[in-house]
Amino acid sequence: MAIRQKPRIQNEAVDAFIQGAPDAKSLADEPYDKGVPKGRKRQITLTIAPELLRRVDETAQRTGQTRAAIINMAIFHALEQGLFGK
Repeated sequence: MAIRQKPRIQNEAVDAFIQGAPDAKSLADEPYDKGVPKGRKRQITLTIAPELLRRVDETAQRTGQTRAAIINMAIFHALEQGLFGK
């Protein structure tokens, strides 16, 4: 008896979930050339208050995330929730 691969199922809900990820590439996205290219992301310079940086670092350590991941998640959630207006 041969071992067969599990068939790939195209599921709209799965596709929508994947495209909803913060780092998902949309076909409608146009290239954005600001910052220094680093793989699929852009490196920027950020100036931050020491106390805020301390809180970011504490959160990163407590959650097992990187500093960059915490900052990216915070910015993403703030923009998605419309904290700065739409």
